[in-house]
Amino acid sequence: MAIGETGLAFRHARLWTRDNGPDCACLIDAAAPPAEAVPLLARIAAPRPPLLPGLPVDRTLVMGVINVTPDSFSDGGRFLAADSAIAAGEAMRAAGADLLDIGGESTRPGAAPVPAEEEQRRILPVIRALAPGGPVSVDTRNATTMRAALAAGARIVNDVSGLAHDQDAARVVAEAGCPVILMHMRGTPQTMRSLSVYRDVVLDVAEELGFRLAFAESAGIARDRIVLDPGIGFAKTPEQNLALLARLPILHQFGCAILVGVSRKSFLGVYGGEPDPTRRLAGSLSAGLAAAAAGAAILRVHDVRETVQALAVWRAIGAGATCAMSHPSDGSR
Repeated sequence: MAIGETGLAFRHARLWTRDNGPDCACLIDAAAPPAEAVPLLARIAAPRPPLLPGLPVDRTLVMGVINVTPDSFSDGGRFLAADSAIAAGEAMRAAGADLLDIGGESTRPGAAPVPAEEEQRRILPVIRALAPGGPVSVDTRNATTMRAALAAGARIVNDVSGLAHDQDAARVVAEAGCPVILMHMRGTPQTMRSLSVYRDVVLDVAEELGFRLAFAESAGIARDRIVLDPGIGFAKTPEQNLALLARLPILHQFGCAILVGVSRKSFLGVYGGEPDPTRRLAGSLSAGLAAAAAGAAILRVHDVRETVQALAVWRAIGAGATCAMSHPSDGSR
């Protein structure tokens, strides 16, 4: 069963259900699947169009993060001045970023909400300056900010609430016809730490993202314009974040591109023994490559140059392995 034009194929798939649990997934034959798996496999195998014209579909894209805020968890205050944020964006592009994600409101645990007017004051000059040079995403929960950012040149909306925070957000995105990133989060930045109780975090996140996907489609947003983000670190414990990364392929059932943001997050500090977010590069690269191996279409990162390099080497190793399988050595020296 070929996937797009990549030449990749799969013969079997794992089917996780509420009954069999994560440790005893049912292995099914993709050539003769049970009836309930047929539409899921069709979505997985269907070729996906580029998120925007000109963006590649044959490799994981790198999205550079620019937080125009005083209080983001790892770079708060660094890019609060427009000139600093613009320079950072240009440097990320030079380092190989495919996309830039610009936000003016921190959504770290405990962060206070920012009025839309202040959010726009922070980000609109940055978007106007960077949009002519390549694709820009606006990271916002507010419909008025979405509309203003799109008018300023942003081409993608990234909503950590999955279009649930503002009742007008879905209409703004549908009218614009732009791609939208729907992230999984329970509650708000102030309450999400208390909402990390799940029956099975992977199945629950997939189900809840499915609800947001259905809502977006009902509002007139085409599925091929929708990107899904499991929301690593948002209403999840460190152990739950690991489970989501380990079973990330379950999200492919929706036929949407998957974005993963693990860069510098606190669970990396737990397992890597590093309390300083700015010193979690090694952990960020490790988790990011695991997400790419699981089919993530986009990695949202702070450290663009290092991520681009890591992905390039990882792809080269994969290409070398494929070549070696096609031309096996006879063992002679």
